[in-house]
Amino acid sequence: MRSGDLATSLSSMNTAQTGSRIHRKLQRKQSSDYQAEFYLEKAAQINGHEFLIHGRADGVILRDQTATIEEIKTSDIEFKDIPENKLTLYWGQAQTYAYLLMNSHPELDEVKLHLTYVQTPDEIVTKTEKTISKTEATKFFNQLVSDYEEWLQLQDQLNAEKVTSTTQLTFPFGKYRAGQHELAAAVYKSALLNKHLFAEAPTGTGKTISTLFPAVKVLATEKIKRIFYLTAKQSTRRVAEEAIGLMSNNGLKIRSITLTAKDKIKFPEEQEVAPEENPYMIGYYDRLKPALKDLLLNNHQINRAVIEKYARQYTLDPFEFSLDASLFCDIIIGDYNHLFDPKVHLQRFFEIENKENFYLIDEAHNLVDRSREMYSANLSNSAITDLLSLLHKDNENDQPVITKLRSLQRNFKRIAKPLLEEQQTERDYLETDEKFTKSITNLVQVLRKWLAKQTPGDVTDKILDFFFQCTTYLKIDEYFGPNFKFRVLLNKNQITVRLFCMDPSPFIADTLNLGGGAVLFSATLSPMKYYTKVLGDEPESLKYQLPSPFDTKHQKIIITSYIDTTYNNREQSLDKIISSIYDLIKEKKGNYLIFAPSNVYLEMVYDAFKTKFPEINTICQKPNMDDEQRTKFLQTFNQPQQQPVVGFALLGGLFSEGIDLVGDKLIGVGIVGVGLPGLNTETNLIRDYFDADNGHGFEYAYQLPGLNNVFQAAGRLIRGYQDQGIILLMDRRFTQRRYTELFPPTWRNYQIAHNLTELQNEIKNFWKSDS
Repeated sequence: MRSGDLATSLSSMNTAQTGSRIHRKLQRKQSSDYQAEFYLEKAAQINGHEFLIHGRADGVILRDQTATIEEIKTSDIEFKDIPENKLTLYWGQAQTYAYLLMNSHPELDEVKLHLTYVQTPDEIVTKTEKTISKTEATKFFNQLVSDYEEWLQLQDQLNAEKVTSTTQLTFPFGKYRAGQHELAAAVYKSALLNKHLFAEAPTGTGKTISTLFPAVKVLATEKIKRIFYLTAKQSTRRVAEEAIGLMSNNGLKIRSITLTAKDKIKFPEEQEVAPEENPYMIGYYDRLKPALKDLLLNNHQINRAVIEKYARQYTLDPFEFSLDASLFCDIIIGDYNHLFDPKVHLQRFFEIENKENFYLIDEAHNLVDRSREMYSANLSNSAITDLLSLLHKDNENDQPVITKLRSLQRNFKRIAKPLLEEQQTERDYLETDEKFTKSITNLVQVLRKWLAKQTPGDVTDKILDFFFQCTTYLKIDEYFGPNFKFRVLLNKNQITVRLFCMDPSPFIADTLNLGGGAVLFSATLSPMKYYTKVLGDEPESLKYQLPSPFDTKHQKIIITSYIDTTYNNREQSLDKIISSIYDLIKEKKGNYLIFAPSNVYLEMVYDAFKTKFPEINTICQKPNMDDEQRTKFLQTFNQPQQQPVVGFALLGGLFSEGIDLVGDKLIGVGIVGVGLPGLNTETNLIRDYFDADNGHGFEYAYQLPGLNNVFQAAGRLIRGYQDQGIILLMDRRFTQRRYTELFPPTWRNYQIAHNLTELQNEIKNFWKSDS
């Protein structure tokens, strides 16, 4: 029934609880013959399928030969601002109930329809009514079924193609690699039995095809209907696309789509154009159906280029078109935030439980920090003075906004007062400040009304931006609990209030449980106990760790016990680090990568090395590198024999994961330090939280996140069966049991060099044995 333009108004901030409360309040006020939540149903056969069409009308009054149906809707949008196509849907629901009621009560020839609209928070009620005859209701219902049947036929066609091809699909390679079949079997069972599986699949196991292939095979059983492949990086999304392409070449016929962020897929001509003037939004729904049919009947793998092609052809907003197309796809490739972020997740898929959805979460180690930030929010007072200067106190429309902005400003100052009095720059609380939250809520309510009356422009854009900051804060405030801290931060005149989530695991668990099964996998997911704790904390989760498929003799791990990189000893250890790096690279010509745990330390090591060995070709990662600079950095590794290079990069940064320097493009990796995150208040809060929770605060906040960065960086070395080289760990702490007991199996034969001479001998022996 959707038609007309894309909705341009702000979406409602109402919660389901608010809507239910208002429904109950209105229903209690009705007459004694008013029947609330009146159940209606009708069995129907559509395109060979048996359906039960049913629902609950908010209220029904039956009196002899007359009947009235009430449909109650709530929103914080003024009734006059509701788009026409939204009202059409409201009335469509009421008309459907009218048909069902007259079908079950043949004595009725017509029904009165009451649409009761309640605008929150003031609960302003607007009532409208219509009368519909049995003939009109029957015609409406039959057309509704006919429209649905048309799409059901298309869905049946696509589904038959899917089931046939997935049933016949065979593994796209001649044989499984070591451990690959076992992983595929574990994924298959997880999908079939609605289990959550944590899997560590080292580089070379082919984890992408080993997870996607069995999940696709379960599609044939129809136990799951849709696969979500979610990851943190574009590079891994491309690998997933390639895996689907391999299966397609092997006979697979399903629809997959890769979702692109809204700001990246928007057409240039849509920039700075008001929605009501945007040709890609005007009449969007009138052109959507033919576009979808054309797209789905002529494409199997749908990526950004395909979406943009059809969006231009049919004049549709490409982002919204991709979301509408995804409803018909069997595999959806996207970012973590499409599922986990409460502010931007895909509501059409993840608002309610659906056990036919199956999740594949790639590079799951990245989800720890990402999810923590998804459930945190900041709000600063820095924009308020600016906004007040843009508004006019003598303007009747601006006055309520000015009043609420000033109220919020006063609340910021009130919260900051204790810090100023005690000359503090930050303070943490166990509970949020109710007055502060209330002032934000009040501001949001008046801003919504104000924005609805404005034309696009710089002033509107700035206020809209602050409006979204406020709504984000309120959204996260709904989740606040013992796993949060309410933080107040001062920086000169800027006051920032931060809702900091220390442990998002309950929310991850709730999100995963919306679907059927899930597999969270990565090349580095050790120790497994830590990741299962911080990524859901579900005792019944399954765990699986694969051995590396590569020969451990191709890799040598050397720890330098003579180097101390703790903060107080960095200066004194610098000469030993530089000499150790030189010993690493001098024995065999080729490319090397050296990692350091911070930009400052990285620059210190790089400058010292460059000063002592100016003749050696080097390159160093710079902060905030763009795509072009990143590409140029990697291109320097393309000629290891003609122009070998020693690269210096940030541990945990751009080049410590997600890059493949195969063959002789990389023959050595040096890692300075154990990768501990820098000491800061929030990491200390995480430490204290987990100390109280399980006694492992330091490990969870500092040691394990740092060690994961080390594993990831070291993993750049061996990317294929012929790769070989040395991993040099430059910190004596790596010799301690608390680190060695966490080493992966391929590191168990590590060697300790107690001085530079021993290091030189270890390196010589490795390359000598290789030759």
